[in-house]
Amino acid sequence: MGRAGTMQDHAIQSSYLNEEMKLKVYLPENFSPLYKYHICIMQDGNDYYQMGRVATLSDKLHEQKQIESTIFVGIHYKDRYDRQDKYHPNGEKQAAYIKFLVNEVAPFLDDEFPGYHMGSGRTLMGDSLGGTVSLMTAIKYPNIFGNVVMQSPFVNDAVMNAVKGSKDLASLAIYHTIGDQETEVETTNGDVKDFLKPNRELRDYLNRQPSTYIFHELEGDHTWKYWQQDMERVLLTMFGS
Repeated sequence: MGRAGTMQDHAIQSSYLNEEMKLKVYLPENFSPLYKYHICIMQDGNDYYQMGRVATLSDKLHEQKQIESTIFVGIHYKDRYDRQDKYHPNGEKQAAYIKFLVNEVAPFLDDEFPGYHMGSGRTLMGDSLGGTVSLMTAIKYPNIFGNVVMQSPFVNDAVMNAVKGSKDLASLAIYHTIGDQETEVETTNGDVKDFLKPNRELRDYLNRQPSTYIFHELEGDHTWKYWQQDMERVLLTMFGS
């Protein structure tokens, strides 16, 4: 069975990352440049399309008119070490990757597609480290990216300090999940870390802030099995009509 929407491949020659970055863009069925669309930019893009089944959910929810008109944009990584460099708070390329999102991806999408051209019309989404870099980008540039989806993000002191240092959390809408079994997560460098405790600490802090904040503690561990099961609720919560 074919897709109702249309998948497009685009590329940006990033001056910040000194490499060509590929974007996989999924347009909903009946896409028209005459209408405006929400833009959802997904770190771990191929994972969200393949394991998160975002294109399939987009078809279903658009057809049922359960979500507003939304364009999904996937940005992927070369390998797990490249992902670590770009997404981790201490990654060598994280600062450059954030500049790429702000100064290259957002303007490119504004030029190519009929979006709202404001923070509330753009969402950053990611799992694990992808959720971390999405949050850290949005709290630094809330006027560019006003919405965040973070599924089981990595949270350390650098992340907490960035959140606590933000002066504009009130303008953000944040969707945050963590699994109740995420107490021993193996990281890229082989360390085993407790993700549950720091995510609960982040939850407790964000619950006290004036932002729009949605939190769910899921039954499950640090795998796509559980993130995928939550994807429909993610899309209905963030883009529901």
